[in-house]
Amino acid sequence: MCGIIGYAGARQAAPIILEGLAALEYRGYDSAGIAVLDADGIPAVHKKSGKLVNLAAALQGSLPEGVTGVGHTRWATHGGPTDFNAHPHTDCDNQIIVVHNGIVENYIQIKEDLISQGHEFTSQTDAECIPHLIESYIDQEYSFEEAVRASAREIKGANAVVAISTRDPGKLVAFRLGNAGGLVVGYGQDELFLASDLPALLPHTQEVAYLAGGEMVTLDDHSANYFTLDGMSVTKSPMHVAYDALSAAKGEYKHFMLKEIHEQPEAVINSLRGRVSFDDLKVVLDEFQISDADIARIDRVVFLGMGTSFNAAMVARSWMESLARLPSEFDNSSEFRYRDPVIDENTLVVSLSQSGETADTLAAMEKAQENGALQLTLCNYPGTQTTRIADHTMLLRAGLEIGVASSKTFTNSLISLYLLAIDIGTRRGILEESRRKDMFAELARLPDLLGQALADESQYEALAQKFGRRSDFLYLGRGINFPLAMEGALKLKELSYIHAEGYPAAEMKHGPISLIDDGMPVVALMPRDDLYEKMLSNVNEVKARGGTVIAVATEGNEDIKKRVDEVIYVPEVSSLINPVLMAVPMQLLAYHIALWRGCDIDQPRNLAKSVTVE
Repeated sequence: MCGIIGYAGARQAAPIILEGLAALEYRGYDSAGIAVLDADGIPAVHKKSGKLVNLAAALQGSLPEGVTGVGHTRWATHGGPTDFNAHPHTDCDNQIIVVHNGIVENYIQIKEDLISQGHEFTSQTDAECIPHLIESYIDQEYSFEEAVRASAREIKGANAVVAISTRDPGKLVAFRLGNAGGLVVGYGQDELFLASDLPALLPHTQEVAYLAGGEMVTLDDHSANYFTLDGMSVTKSPMHVAYDALSAAKGEYKHFMLKEIHEQPEAVINSLRGRVSFDDLKVVLDEFQISDADIARIDRVVFLGMGTSFNAAMVARSWMESLARLPSEFDNSSEFRYRDPVIDENTLVVSLSQSGETADTLAAMEKAQENGALQLTLCNYPGTQTTRIADHTMLLRAGLEIGVASSKTFTNSLISLYLLAIDIGTRRGILEESRRKDMFAELARLPDLLGQALADESQYEALAQKFGRRSDFLYLGRGINFPLAMEGALKLKELSYIHAEGYPAAEMKHGPISLIDDGMPVVALMPRDDLYEKMLSNVNEVKARGGTVIAVATEGNEDIKKRVDEVIYVPEVSSLINPVLMAVPMQLLAYHIALWRGCDIDQPRNLAKSVTVE
């Protein structure tokens, strides 16, 4: 979740950039850097590992002069938090300067190609391949703007990039791929700004425009011009935003929850940062520092949670058993505390609480502590009560979530649990390198795939109009997707106040099938996996009784349209990681039905963000 800021105008750029970086430091504090072009186009690049204060101290009394520049705060992914790995990055001749947020999925191939052409790299980052790639096109006599556009078309993944050049010193060129890493253009008087988030812009302007995925912008001191990556002009008019912290945080979105749903690609990137080494195919969980010997003595894993966290725990069991071959179970925290569970020092108890303050989960953890279990807790905030009980803490890194109904914290819970299973499975000798290679490649693609799943909300608006008046819904899933049926039903109940239930699809015949009629929509989660044919049989059972089926299916499955009433498509992924993508339609369907019904989405009745009482 790196922070980016750029400036082009008549004022000195450095103070503005440093001020903006201070407002964005929450997005990353592994390192910070600044680059400014002087009146002759000569660059001054300064960067320091650690927090922004280190950079500020290094620049004290000697700020670089110039009216065009960029700045960056980093949260490390590829390469450690060092001076060399800090942004901005430059090409071989220090003529192209780039700041970046995201993951370049195909950076190894790009880097190898560029090295074969004679380019020399000085960092371990995926970002450094971008200025060299731009340089390679300029060497082919592309203009600066065209070189950036050509490079953008070559890069894979969800990314936000801002570039400046000594060849065109008054200009910033930026692009956005996918939905990870926001870019906002700020319009001032004879000056323009570019930043990851509004807080960096609001001291200077309240007139802004948002860059969408697949778009690019060129700006100087007096104009901003928008294009698609194919070069087609895009018309944008700046909008006025209130100078209010809460309104600013909401940005262009109607509700915090919708904003948080759309932040999931970037939240996933944040969850992966520093934990996934794509080069040597390892998961590195610094927060879970236990020895291989301790891993070897674990003979069972117990996952605990409430509500959405409980649904994530259900998915985690499947991952832990499949990837680490450890017997696993899940339990509702409130029930676990009243049992006499058979656990001991060889049991790993993993508790999930986005707030870290859930009363029932805390009580369950104390029960596990009494029995001598090894404990790991997953939460979104450091220093919470769960972190004080557990032996180890893994932060979700989802960022602030204001909407009461969980969205990005659920997704990041899944990612964290997936990494945990990979780590334990690898250390137990279960996961071979060939299998991890495919899994890591898919993890690198995941933010972009999430962005694709978020791209079209019109279908959900249409479904809301069609089904918003219904009083009951049934959600069906099998295997690893059954918990997502539970999560879909929970989201609909929380947001729209419609009664909904999630069931294993085969369980439908043991009671719920008696409720099937044309008045109760059935949401069937049926990706193309080993259980697809069985799900299809369950759908046929619903249709035979006059039921209406909304299928959530794999992109490209045209046959399903003949068998159901409505289809929501998600990108194709492996069956193991599919629940992460399935979360998106569960959230958006609930959101748009609630919106159509006029419900209070961010603060649903009777609910609280953190349940701190029993």
